[in-house]
Amino acid sequence: MTKKDLPPQPAPSDRLTRLIFGLRATGVTDERVLAAMERVDRGAFVRGVFAARAYEDLPLPISCGQTISQPSVVGLMTQALNPQPRDKVLEVGTGSGYQAAILSLLCRRVYTVERHRALVDEARSVFSAMSLANITAFTADGSFGLPDQAPFDRILVTAAAEDPPGPLLAQLKIGGIMVVPVGQSDTVQTLIKVKRLDSGYDYEELRPVRFVPLVAGLASE
Repeated sequence: MTKKDLPPQPAPSDRLTRLIFGLRATGVTDERVLAAMERVDRGAFVRGVFAARAYEDLPLPISCGQTISQPSVVGLMTQALNPQPRDKVLEVGTGSGYQAAILSLLCRRVYTVERHRALVDEARSVFSAMSLANITAFTADGSFGLPDQAPFDRILVTAAAEDPPGPLLAQLKIGGIMVVPVGQSDTVQTLIKVKRLDSGYDYEELRPVRFVPLVAGLASE
C-alpha cells in the first residue's frame, strides 16, 4: 500500500473525542475534568514527528528532554487535585503547558513554573493562541515554589521528588491540596495526595506513576 492509498485519518476533533471517551475506563470520571480536557486540544502541545500520536493515551517526548504526560495521568492528577472555580493554583513543571491549560479552565488563576526557558516560551505561545489569560508562566526553580504568590489553594507537581518538597508544603493553604509524584528512582514512584490540616499534613497514596525527576536550579537553555 502506498502513502497515497492509506486510509484517511480521523479529524483531530474526532480523535480527541475518542480519547476523552477512553479516559473514563482509566478512572477519570469527574465531569468537570473531562469537559476541560475535551476543550483543550492536546494536539496543540505536541510538535514534530510525534504530532500524529497526540491523541493517544501515551507520554510523548517534547523539547529539552522532557515529556508531555499521558492524558489519563493528567486526568487522574487533576481529579485528585479537585481544583475549584475560585482557587489559585501553582503548577511545578510547565513542560508543554498542557496540564496548565486544563487547570486554567477549572480555577481562577494558574501560576506555572519551569526551569527550561525554551519550554516556558513555547507554552506561553500556545496559551496566547488559546486565549488562556489566567495563566502566568515563570522560568524559575520550581522546587522552591513561588513564595511571593503564596499561599496556594492547590499545588500540582509534574516531576518526581524524593519527598514532598518542604517549601511547597509551606506554601499550601490550610485545607489546601497538593498532588505530587514521590520516589527515589525513575522506576519506582507513587502519586501522593497531600492535604494541609490545622495540625499538620494528611498523606494518601494514589497509584504508581513514572515522571522525570524534580531537578533544582535553572536549565542552561
